[in-house]
Amino acid sequence: MGKIKLINDALLNEVSEQARQSVRRRMNYNFHTDYSDPINRMLNALEPGTYCRPHKHEDPDKREVFIVLKGKMAVLFFNETGEVTEVVPLDPEQGSYGVDIPPGVWHSLVCIESGSVAYEVKDGPYVQLVDKNFASWAPEEGSSEVGEYLNKLLMEVTRRQG
Repeated sequence: MGKIKLINDALLNEVSEQARQSVRRRMNYNFHTDYSDPINRMLNALEPGTYCRPHKHEDPDKREVFIVLKGKMAVLFFNETGEVTEVVPLDPEQGSYGVDIPPGVWHSLVCIESGSVAYEVKDGPYVQLVDKNFASWAPEEGSSEVGEYLNKLLMEVTRRQG
């Protein structure tokens, strides 16, 4: 029998601090002990300025769930040409807690508030080379276009929240 893992303020704060200090401005805390696990479960701490390149999970098809535990973030959905089709704000103070994303749907996640943490569940196993199909119409992580593109996404979130 495995060890029970408690999700509490101390753990959320610890992972958030690691995200703040990370160059990528985000940090995972895995509950699965092996990447071959058929269900990957993790905390995903995000800080403003992190960039999650738009992607989808197909071939192999994988479902993905985000449930916000703390802070504010938004999930953006795109069509095949990169236009934003929907923005789902995740903010527990506003009663918007999570989103269940089916396989093959283009999406990205942006952080609105420092200290944001989501509980993420995704079909496993995790194999880095085939885990995500990155959008060719979005800049690669670390490229010089990321800042401008991320600002565009954040402006879209603001515009749609009205």
